[in-house]
Amino acid sequence: MAKDIVGPESKPIEGRRGWMFLVLAGMLEPVWIVSMKLSEGFTDVAWATATFIFLFGSMYLLAQALRSKIPMGTAYSIWVGIGAIGALIAGILLFEESSEMIRMGFVMLIIVGIVGLQVTSGKEKV
Repeated sequence: MAKDIVGPESKPIEGRRGWMFLVLAGMLEPVWIVSMKLSEGFTDVAWATATFIFLFGSMYLLAQALRSKIPMGTAYSIWVGIGAIGALIAGILLFEESSEMIRMGFVMLIIVGIVGLQVTSGKEKV
């Protein structure tokens, strides 16, 4: 049914390449969010431009990952999770944000969720 909505089918990405695209897409998430913070509300044109470049790159790589057999919900959840963890780490390292143990405990829950989604993704129908 979804194929009827999106148009002609493109060649799917095979093997581990989909996961590689997904991890790279997630790793660009904290880069664009740090760029956005440094843009000072898009008042610094250089950082604002960097924000859009990295955001486009992240979304492009996510789109490529979605061409694989990774389920859409799994891919999106992992993309967001990697980005959230990366943004939190960047905030701690670059902007002196809190690194309290309770925050780190919740980060571990995100990591457990990401690993669980990756491990069980082969069991979902595509």
